[in-house]
Amino acid sequence: MRDASTPDASSADLIEPTDLDRSAINTIRFLAVDAVQKAESGHPGMPMGAAPMAYVLWTRHLKHDPAHPDWDDRDRFILSAGHGSMLLYALLHLTGYDLSMSELTAFRQWGSSTAGHPENLLHEAIEVTTGPLGQGFANGVGMAMAERYLAAHFNTPSHTLVNHHTYAIVSDGDLMEGISSEAASLAGHQGLGKLIYLYDDNHISIDGSTDLAFTEDVDQRFEAFGWHVQAVDDGNDLPAIDRAIQNAQAETDRPSLIRVRTHIGYGSPGKQDTAAAHGAPLGPDEVERTKKNLGWPTEPTFHVPDEVYDAMSRVGDRGSAAYEAWTQTHADYAETHPGKASRYDRWMEGRLPNGWDADLPAFETGQEIATRKASGNTLSALAPNVGDYLLGGSADLTGSNKTQVEGRDVQQKDTPAGSYLHFGVREHAMAGAANGMTLHGGVRPYVGTFLIFSDYMRPSVRLSALSEAPVIYVFTHDSIGLGEDGPTHQPIEHLSSLRAMPNLTLIRPADGPEAAQAWVAALENTGGPTALSLTRQTVPVLDRDALAPADGLHRGAYVLDDDDGTPDVILMATGSEVQHIVAAADVLREEDGLDVRLVSMPSWELFEAQSDAYRETVLPPEVTARVAVEAASPHGWERYVGRRGAVIGIGRFGASAPGETNMQRFGFTPENVVAHARTVLEG
Repeated sequence: MRDASTPDASSADLIEPTDLDRSAINTIRFLAVDAVQKAESGHPGMPMGAAPMAYVLWTRHLKHDPAHPDWDDRDRFILSAGHGSMLLYALLHLTGYDLSMSELTAFRQWGSSTAGHPENLLHEAIEVTTGPLGQGFANGVGMAMAERYLAAHFNTPSHTLVNHHTYAIVSDGDLMEGISSEAASLAGHQGLGKLIYLYDDNHISIDGSTDLAFTEDVDQRFEAFGWHVQAVDDGNDLPAIDRAIQNAQAETDRPSLIRVRTHIGYGSPGKQDTAAAHGAPLGPDEVERTKKNLGWPTEPTFHVPDEVYDAMSRVGDRGSAAYEAWTQTHADYAETHPGKASRYDRWMEGRLPNGWDADLPAFETGQEIATRKASGNTLSALAPNVGDYLLGGSADLTGSNKTQVEGRDVQQKDTPAGSYLHFGVREHAMAGAANGMTLHGGVRPYVGTFLIFSDYMRPSVRLSALSEAPVIYVFTHDSIGLGEDGPTHQPIEHLSSLRAMPNLTLIRPADGPEAAQAWVAALENTGGPTALSLTRQTVPVLDRDALAPADGLHRGAYVLDDDDGTPDVILMATGSEVQHIVAAADVLREEDGLDVRLVSMPSWELFEAQSDAYRETVLPPEVTARVAVEAASPHGWERYVGRRGAVIGIGRFGASAPGETNMQRFGFTPENVVAHARTVLEG
């Protein structure tokens, strides 16, 4: 159905526009206009055009309580068109959230909560960080998946504990981005009936009319994705918008897209329907003309009529009643189902159960096992203790990533409680959806693909880090050691690139025991994402009786083996190359009579978080003869090897050959480590 004017919803339930409604909508518009003008930067046009749909949604349909912004069963709202952030800030302020007028007047200024694009860490009512177009779209898909999953696990015939919608306002730019197509396809396949997106169809992008590059039939595209599609031809038609949202709520088997034809910069005599209204202030003269055109006082700026405050505050009254009703439901649920209620609370609070890490797998010294397989074994060992709070999947590489847990059901439309997810070949949307699941709360997702394809999902990974979303990324096939698939699939620069990302913890374990500890570290890290870098090829399990135990991984770098006294040379490595420094040390000790220190460095980020004193015990500054070994770009290792040291790395793309051949040809052998150590000592 494309015509939202079809009276599916009862006309008696529809909004009847009043002068007060129009005044409230203009208040939203001009708060945005004035804030952008004062900041001398920003995007006024989108809020001016989208204010009516946002007003109807927030005052008529969105289930939320400004006094309890973190309420579990609130509806989630995402402004995917994050450049229109003042629309969200105006709504939060007017409906009674703790966002003062002084914050609105400090729009885009240092230290304010009203950043140029919404940031989830700046205000508790901002669900996700948006701005890079399409990200919010994918986040919403993940949120809707989390809601359905939790409902399947906790709702009972007598108690509905989880029952909310995920709404978003998306833009032309959002729909142009590839991530949105990936996510929309996944949402349609999954039949996410509580996902409702309002599409701000204003026909304008930065370059001008969207006709320059975007002429597809969006309605047909989303129908092909399996969405319920409606159209509202006039973005100021409040009853039509109201009706369309009601129709979308009634459609429980498909996600919904409501295309609303709006006018960017609505009401601006000189800039409406032009790119000039998109990303720059209207200018003082045009602001005055626009206010006069819409019957709004030109002074004072940031004007809010008292009657608008009064009317918008009643949204909070309705939300408070809904919150109190849910609180009573939760109390009744806890009395009737105490075990389930305890588990629900633990999931929503992000707490792991006692003894969750008690059953880590054992590995035998000398056993040859790929760290991806050791990771899979660890995941299967942890899963029964952690429970279905931990869910995840892969972008069509389940067998390669070793992300499946035996006995767990696959999540599909008809099996919403399944805790394994097939994302298809959609790496970017997979990571964006994982962010949404995490920020929704109640679940802890992990997602898998090859390390090389972290490139395809990097913007979503970056937003994991920026948002402090503790997604676990399982990146396998992490070097030239993967072999015959060749340089297109062999990561080179990826480790250093990911290490450059703030707030991302990268862990590259050396063997099975370190892989097990890497999962423990990942699950304990709740302040941001963790990336596990894992081998395709087998590596030997190190002799932990002779060497240090693998739990040193939690400090990022640790002394694996040492001779008495001050070492002559320090050999350090990560991942599959640790075995080579162990073998090289034997040679240097026996043939050269050297004191050698071995350092496993699985995580630079964890190491940098340690005290200066600890770091100096691992890498004493007086020992300047150092060799680092990693089958990747050497970029960044200079901080640890210093001027005198050497790095055995890769400065070119790989090759299609057996993995062992590649390692030998590129110099990742004990013999080459020995040669470099001798050269460093001679220098």
